[in-house]
Amino acid sequence: MHALTLHNSLTRREEAFRPLIPEHIRLYCCGPTVYDRAHLGNARPVVVFDVLARLLRELFPRVTYVRNITDIDDKIMIRAAERGVSIAEITEQTTADFHADMAELGALPPDIEPRATDNIPQMIDIIERLIAGGHAYAAEGHVLFAVASDPRYGHLSGRSQDELIAGARVEVAPYKRDAGDFVLWKPSTGDMPGWDSPWGYGRPGWHIECSAMSWRYLGEDFDIHGGGGDLIFPHHENEMAQSCCAFPGSHFARTWMHNGMLLVNGEKMSKSLGNFRTVRDVLGIAPGEAVRFLLLRSHYRASVDFTETGLVEARKELDRFYRALSRHAPSFAEEPNAPVPAEVMEALCNDLNTPAAIAALHNLADRAMAGDALAAAGLHAAGRVLGILQADPQAWFQGGIDAAGVEQAIADRLAARKAKDFAKADAIRAELLAQGILLEDGPGGTTWRRADAAQ
Repeated sequence: MHALTLHNSLTRREEAFRPLIPEHIRLYCCGPTVYDRAHLGNARPVVVFDVLARLLRELFPRVTYVRNITDIDDKIMIRAAERGVSIAEITEQTTADFHADMAELGALPPDIEPRATDNIPQMIDIIERLIAGGHAYAAEGHVLFAVASDPRYGHLSGRSQDELIAGARVEVAPYKRDAGDFVLWKPSTGDMPGWDSPWGYGRPGWHIECSAMSWRYLGEDFDIHGGGGDLIFPHHENEMAQSCCAFPGSHFARTWMHNGMLLVNGEKMSKSLGNFRTVRDVLGIAPGEAVRFLLLRSHYRASVDFTETGLVEARKELDRFYRALSRHAPSFAEEPNAPVPAEVMEALCNDLNTPAAIAALHNLADRAMAGDALAAAGLHAAGRVLGILQADPQAWFQGGIDAAGVEQAIADRLAARKAKDFAKADAIRAELLAQGILLEDGPGGTTWRRADAAQ
């Protein structure tokens, strides 16, 4: 069995992964706040931790992957008011859009996908534990976590409490004992969503939601907590503080993993710069597998620069892999559970080193192109753990094109050739080429593919 090493954000070093229960690995990742379509920055952690979950399943007999849906948040309330629709309508549609977009990127659904609004009792339970332990206090309908009560606060982000408070956007409120104290529960008025609680009608703060859901589905201690690097502070810092204080003696997540920032054309993505890209925007110009592959070409802890040039290159690399697989189809598909080649597993077990794994894929493709059927089977198996190369090669090369229309054009061309109307036959071929479709005549008839597909 391959030894797994992961970089732990909590200790700031790579460590041998030692599961709490080797027979059952437990993984929690922060999911979307469902008020708008997912953007590329949202997609990166989904893809990264999808690969991690796939890898863990290759290594261990049982994995429980939990990724939440935040369906109660002030951003959702604002968006619903802007559009003049109900909060439920916003969250249901946005959740469906998120699922569709992530499926296009080849991300498997998590084992459990809890919604914040289904876990209010667990949130109230944790808040009551924190108050009883002297770690939280009620004030003017709010309940706040007392940062000063936790001597470990700041350990995850590596900063002192003073530095954290100075660098944070903290809400100034007269009912706070300390500027850095954060909200666990807040009052709801009017038509705001809310629930009855010991502190009045209200709704939860953001941080308490993930603590409650991870506790309910994974327990007080679990193996890995993942998310984007932008969540280290305050979200993950606050999660860890409230969970460890609510359950004295627990460690919450043993390993913390965070992916790096996504850039667009070398700059931070923002609407003001005009480089904001939703996943749906990008899927309009390239298949989801190419988008996924571009995200995997950089190590997950490094920043990744999304460019249209890079997207074209990613698609060409996938063309090359699929071309290698097509030389041996359907033989490789006869072994759907073929072992992942050792060189790929070694790369991925070295802190999820996807660039090294992709380099190994190129070596396998070289051998497959030279006639090595076992290398083709290995390439296909390696794609399984990376979430790529699982489509039929012919379908890949014909992707995004009206296949029925092309087949009709091929039939019309064949009829023209039989009638010795070669000018019409040539015109049909030229028209298809102008549409980016290349015809290839062979002993078995005429086949077709995208003209830009790598040979």
